[in-house]
Amino acid sequence: MAERFNLLSFTGRMKVLHMTWFAFFISFFVWFNHAPLMASIREALDLTDQQVKALLILNVALTIPARIVVGMLVDRFGPRIMYALLLSISGVICIGFALADSYGQIALMRFLLGFVGAGFVIGIRMIAEWFPARQVGLAEGIYGGWGNFGSAAAAMTLPSLALVFGGEDGWRWAIGTTGVVAIVYSFVYYLSVRNTPKGSTYFRPKRTGAMEVTSRGDFFLYLLMNVPLYAALALLVWKLGPGNLELLPAAVADTVYGVLVVVYLYQTLNVWRVNRHVFERPVPEIERYKFKQVAVLDIAYLVTFGSELAVVSMLPLFFKDTFGLSQVLAGLLASGYAFMNLVARPSGGLFSDRFGRKRSLMILLCGLMVGYFLMSQIGPSWPVLLAVAVTMLCSFFVQAGEGAVFAMVPLVKRRLTGQVAGMAGAYGNVGAVLFLTVLSFVSPQLFFLFIAGAALLAFAAVALFLEEPSGQMAEVLPDGTVQMIDVS
Repeated sequence: MAERFNLLSFTGRMKVLHMTWFAFFISFFVWFNHAPLMASIREALDLTDQQVKALLILNVALTIPARIVVGMLVDRFGPRIMYALLLSISGVICIGFALADSYGQIALMRFLLGFVGAGFVIGIRMIAEWFPARQVGLAEGIYGGWGNFGSAAAAMTLPSLALVFGGEDGWRWAIGTTGVVAIVYSFVYYLSVRNTPKGSTYFRPKRTGAMEVTSRGDFFLYLLMNVPLYAALALLVWKLGPGNLELLPAAVADTVYGVLVVVYLYQTLNVWRVNRHVFERPVPEIERYKFKQVAVLDIAYLVTFGSELAVVSMLPLFFKDTFGLSQVLAGLLASGYAFMNLVARPSGGLFSDRFGRKRSLMILLCGLMVGYFLMSQIGPSWPVLLAVAVTMLCSFFVQAGEGAVFAMVPLVKRRLTGQVAGMAGAYGNVGAVLFLTVLSFVSPQLFFLFIAGAALLAFAAVALFLEEPSGQMAEVLPDGTVQMIDVS
């Protein structure tokens, strides 16, 4: 009998939930601490509009490979040590961003800070270890939603904190403070949680270096689904290279393209090394799972979380420029988009637990399409409060959709949860790079309309290919003992 889900409790699994969502909150606070202060950063370093847009893209680029790598590491070493390391390292990089005094330095630090976005993957595995299937959607939704609220908290507080510090370097002190908080909490988290409840087994992958698949068809689908991860990085290089922002010389851009090809081929070899047994003998039925579940969740998260990352990055400046608002007020109003995380993402997880995971995701994607279509109509003639209301309505469906996606992720294959979460999370960043690149070429209104079109494609993928989790999944202990885990 699972213990009652009591958010007011701070013992047992509820303590782990609260400690972990707050770790994610801090990671998101750090990740997007630049967005509400972008006007000050633009003025201090005399940045062009294209340089500002490049910073927005750089902020989400490293998260793509980071989530894949961190997903593998968390499955191998456990979420407790991985979250502590991620927060401490990111805190140091954040302080480096605050101290940067040239565009080259600030661009490098912003790129490196994309690493902190991998924190999401760590908590997904931690929460999955502590909560049963009938509660995991709600628990993961609270973890993701309350953690994602870190970006809204940054938008609401950092402009005012910069004013409190005062002077032309106020934004530096505000951002540096968030880095110090991350470092301190890394120690608090490590000393306060365990990887699993007492007496539970922490299942680790049988092989490392790539995700395990269980059929020949899944092997090739896995290789195909890896391509967009590298293509998104190539798109970033193209955007920064000759003929566009010209921040990378042609020789450097060509070198990076070559490195991406080599890394993809190396990863393909790892996929073969880990999974070549599927061509030699059938995988026992009890150990199988369908990789198409992972692929569809990846696409759904590309649209949901990818659009959130992109919109959170550009919304304060969009409100400021569209309605002629102050930086503080624009940041406060734009925070309404991320503010909905407090209720929307847990609601998406709860809907999935109660009303069916596939059905819930399809309904939420439909709402997302309508929301972004309405946002594409926002202009200077709109009342500001109406624009904020439409933004918050759209964000509800976006973030509830994220909750619905990650209500399913822990139910694919327990020992691979970190890697499944890492790949889906990386696809969220692929979406962010894609959408922010589109934004650099079109108006914000067309940008919102483009996201609505992408949501239509995601809806079709879910409707046609996603299967509702049911029954149980099996995990085999090293001694051969089989443990059955409920997924419905």
